[in-house]
Formats: sequence, C-alpha cells, structure tokens
Amino acid sequence: MSMLSLSASPILLPIIALVLWTLIMQGWMLLARIPAMTSLKIDISEAERTADLAAKLPKQVMWKADNYNHLMEQPTIFYAAALALALAGLGTDLNVILAWVYVGSRVVHSIVHSTTNNVPIRFGLFVIGTLTLLVMAVNGAVALMG
Repeated sequence: MSMLSLSASPILLPIIALVLWTLIMQGWMLLARIPAMTSLKIDISEAERTADLAAKLPKQVMWKADNYNHLMEQPTIFYAAALALALAGLGTDLNVILAWVYVGSRVVHSIVHSTTNNVPIRFGLFVIGTLTLLVMAVNGAVALMG
C-alpha cells in the first residue's frame, strides 16, 4: 500500500478526533484542578501523586482527571486497531462507522463521567465502545487472514 492511500484513509479522521477530544479533556481537567488547588491552598508540590490530590480535591474535580486517565487506557487499543486497519487498506466503510461509534461512545462517556459520574450510564457506554472495538479488531483479523 502506498503512503498516498494511507493518507486518504477515512479511518484516520476518527483517530484525530479522539486525540483532539483527549486534549480537550486535559484542558477541562486543568481548568477544574488549578482553581480548586488555589482555593484550597494546595501547593503544587503536593500534587506529586494523583492519589494525594484525590484525598484533598472535591470529587467533581477529580472526575475530570479520572476521565483523562481513562482516555490514556483503552483508547490506545483503538489507535492501534484503527491504524492497523488503515495500513491494511481496511479503513473504510463499516470500520469507519465503527470507529466513529467508538469515538462517540468515548466522548459521551467523558461528558457523563466529568459531570454527573453516573456509573451505570458510564458502564453502558464503556460496553458499547468495547464491543465496537472488538468488532473492528475481528474485522481486521478476518480480512487479513482471509
């Protein structure tokens, strides 16, 4: 596959969208955390470990940090799967739809986690994303083995 066809792979856009969303969540985390630390007079040196901050900051502030951490976990598998599909020429059609469903589930998960932290809704969104990612991976495996 030539680099030209890789650069045109439609599945690259959901990858970039999730990267941008992760950076938005990082910004939201900082916009919540820094004022809270300032108002509680928490010195930056006390932020060496997230667990230390978690004991001092309101849970609504920590939800944003927790979600940012979640965006560093399972989405790494999404990035690998989507890039593998793009490299294999499989980053079109159903796989693009699945990639967008995955990104959408992560965005909605972030919003729920960072605002109400409704665990049953978060879990449902996590399951949707996980199943979507599983189908993407199986699609890739079947196409590459077939």
